[in-house]
Amino acid sequence: MMNDAVTLPGLYGLLCFCALGCGRFTDAQADDGKRYICRAVPLSGDASCPVTLLPELSSGSQEDELRNTVMQLRETILQQKENMSKQQGTINELTKKLSLCAAAADDKKYNKGSSWGKERQNTMGDVPRDPNDSVESLGKTMQALKDRLENLEQQQMRANISGASFPTELRDLLQRRLGELEKQLLKKVSNLEEEKSMLSNATAAYRLKTESTLNALVDRISELEKGGGDFMSPEQFKLSLPQRTNYLYGRVTKSLPEMYAFTISMWIKSSASPGIGTPFSYGAPGQANEIVLIEWGNNPIELLINDRVAQLPLEVRDGKWHHICITWTTRDGQWEAYQDGSKRGNGENLAAWHPIKAGGVIILGQEQDVVGGHFDAGQAFVGELSQVNIWDRVLKPAEIQSMANCSSYLPGNVISWQASIVEVFGRGAFKRPLEMCQDRLPNA
Repeated sequence: MMNDAVTLPGLYGLLCFCALGCGRFTDAQADDGKRYICRAVPLSGDASCPVTLLPELSSGSQEDELRNTVMQLRETILQQKENMSKQQGTINELTKKLSLCAAAADDKKYNKGSSWGKERQNTMGDVPRDPNDSVESLGKTMQALKDRLENLEQQQMRANISGASFPTELRDLLQRRLGELEKQLLKKVSNLEEEKSMLSNATAAYRLKTESTLNALVDRISELEKGGGDFMSPEQFKLSLPQRTNYLYGRVTKSLPEMYAFTISMWIKSSASPGIGTPFSYGAPGQANEIVLIEWGNNPIELLINDRVAQLPLEVRDGKWHHICITWTTRDGQWEAYQDGSKRGNGENLAAWHPIKAGGVIILGQEQDVVGGHFDAGQAFVGELSQVNIWDRVLKPAEIQSMANCSSYLPGNVISWQASIVEVFGRGAFKRPLEMCQDRLPNA
């Protein structure tokens, strides 16, 4: 294209010279209305000036046409120079990028001991420091460079069509650099995969070690709870249920015989709101609510016998220990409720003439929708229980008062509170040593 730029002005001058020469030649002859044009002839050729007849055109039209042609050629040359300048700038930018990549590879070679936790320079400029994202980011960078190379090749094709030339050496250099970069990226991807595998293995090993330690601790706690050897006496322990869930509870391994009267007494401590939940439930075959002591929502404590309900005037939600005792007899369904040795209420017609069924399941801390299961977290007990004893008779008021004021301890003749018959379920539920009786009194 540069040779064309040099030739066109010479051609233009030659045309003008011939036009002027022929003009002077025609001035000496008569004007016959014809126009002639001269051209260069080799020395060995015919010396005569060949004359070509042209249609009648004014000299002004010829000059305008030639001027327009020269201007178009000049604009084409300037446009091609501008395109070459842009392409050169793109090549310089890619060369700089490849140099940075080479520097990053050298740093990686001399700093093999570095880890992801240390401060390192981001030589790629757009590669993240997180090893989990590096593979994807490097792939995107490689694709972007390939797209730019394809763009340059397309511009080269357009330049070839229009007659412009593109430096072949620069294109070959760019392709070599891209090949080297691709090898470096593949190597870095492989290194990142190895580091990721090592981190995953270390995490798995740590997790297994932690789980093994926790399991050993849970097994040790279970052994201590079942053994009961840390308690001063078999009944000097308490059941702790600190959360309102459907999986924390205690289960008494013994069942009840058929009974026509009973007394249930226990020490209870809770500050749960609203309602302390279900500290005691007994489900028998065919009747999951054979005996239930429950306080849910803002309702008072209720005693259920064979799904019949009586409300008890007891208040135990102050976070202190309280001794409560419930008596019932099938004769006329008479019941009495005691708190801290004092009688708080009584009534009748509660499941009158109904015998308590035998062979059921005693659950501490949950209400049974079916015998032994289907617990509802909204009805779970939150707090501490101790010395849950059951008799198959109605205790006298003096006996109840003596237990409440710590004068004596009477074990139940049907269910006697012992660590060996109380099983604990759920992580978070524990059997712990019980405070001294004097320390449990409300005025202590």
